[in-house]
Amino acid sequence: MQRFESSVALITGGSRGIGLAIARRLVDEGARVVITGRSQESLDAAVAELGVDEAGVPHATGIAGKADDAEHRAAVFAHIAECHGRLDHLVNNAGINPAYGPALEIEASVIRKILEVNVVAALEWTRSAVEAGLTRSIVNLSSISAVSAAPGIAFYGVSKAALMNLTVQLAHELAPGIRVNAVAPAVVKTAFARALYEGREAEVAAEYPLQRLGVPDDVAGPVAFLLSEDAAWITGQTILIDGGASLRPIG
Repeated sequence: MQRFESSVALITGGSRGIGLAIARRLVDEGARVVITGRSQESLDAAVAELGVDEAGVPHATGIAGKADDAEHRAAVFAHIAECHGRLDHLVNNAGINPAYGPALEIEASVIRKILEVNVVAALEWTRSAVEAGLTRSIVNLSSISAVSAAPGIAFYGVSKAALMNLTVQLAHELAPGIRVNAVAPAVVKTAFARALYEGREAEVAAEYPLQRLGVPDDVAGPVAFLLSEDAAWITGQTILIDGGASLRPIG
C-alpha cells in the first residue's frame, strides 16, 4: 500500500522506539517524514535507517531539540516550509516520565514538567501545525495508564488522560478539515518502558490475554491507519492497543 504517497508527516520523539516505528511505517507507504528528538546523534542514525529514494534523496530529516522548547518548534516548522512546502500529518509522540513512585510523593516541579511536555507541548505542536497549513490528520500518543490506576507512574497516567481529552477537544475544534485521534498502548518493549518489564518480562506478559508485551510495530500499524484515509470517518477517538489487558474480568 502507498497510502501516504507524496505526503509529509511530522513525528515528535521519532528517533527510536514507537516514534521510529511509526516513521518507518509511513516511509514504507510513501511518506516523507520529519522527526524530532533530544539527540542529534540518535536522529542521524534514525534518518540513515529510514534510507533514501531512487534518486538518493533521504526519506527523512531529523531536527534535535526539546519538545517543550518554542525555538526548537519554530525551527522545525521553518524547515518543513523550506524543504517541503506542506504538512499533511502530525504525530504527537514525544513524552517524558522522569519520576517513579507514589503520586503523593512526586515533587510539584516534576509534575509540572510532565504536564508541560506531555500535554501543553502537544497542544503547541498542534497549534503550530495548523498555523503551518496542516491538511489531513493528527494522532496523539496516549497510554493505557490514562484509563486505569498506574502504580509508580501516576502522573504520567494523569498527563496521558489529559492528552486523551485534548484529543476530543481538538477533534471538535478542527473538524471537518482535520481529523484528530489517539492511541493508548499498554507496555511496549522500548527503552522508555524498560523499567516496567526488565527482568520480569514473562511475569508481566502473563497478565495480558495475548500473552506477550507489545513491540513498536504493534503501535505503528494502528497509527498509520488513523492517519490514513482508511479512517476518513473517524475522529476524536482513542484506540487501546493493549494485548487484551482491558478485558480483565471484575472480581
